[in-house]
Amino acid sequence: MVSDTHERILDAAERLMVSRGYNAFSYADISAELAVGKATIHHHFPTKADLATAVLARYRNNNRRSVEGLFAAVSDPVARLEAYVGYWEDCIAKQHAPFCIGALLASEIPALPDSVVGQVRGHFADLSGWLGAAIEDGVTSGHLKAAHGPKAEAETLMATVHGAMLAARVAGSDPAVFSAIARPALDRLVVGP
Repeated sequence: MVSDTHERILDAAERLMVSRGYNAFSYADISAELAVGKATIHHHFPTKADLATAVLARYRNNNRRSVEGLFAAVSDPVARLEAYVGYWEDCIAKQHAPFCIGALLASEIPALPDSVVGQVRGHFADLSGWLGAAIEDGVTSGHLKAAHGPKAEAETLMATVHGAMLAARVAGSDPAVFSAIARPALDRLVVGP
């Protein structure tokens, strides 16, 4: 069983990585935020690489469960993609997760430990696979078009959504900026009336 302290450490590390990046936070930051000793953090996560790897593994597991739930609950492929874009609009608007930790850490890959890089790459493979499957379902049902194939369109949509997050962050976490970029990328995949 995972302890409450273990989860609180992961939560704090995730918040710090999303706001600062991998190299701009330390165990001292987590210690100050949670009022626990650095030794306690090291007990749960001996190295910063172990901690970041665990944060990303948990993030990927949570995403996987969310996607499985979405696929089970929503059969319409257009609605699935709209839910993906809508999720990030909501996160940015409410500031509870204004940036994808995978996208943020992707920019730091040259300086990340191998175990963290593996999780970042795994995150993008997961996301690309999910978006590709949703687009392929939409093409098969006649609701979506994929001029360059589902995989290429998934990669393009994923890159556009992550770029929109970055543009929104530059604009002071403005969800309207995100939507102005991400929504047209989604709309161009939808078969017109």
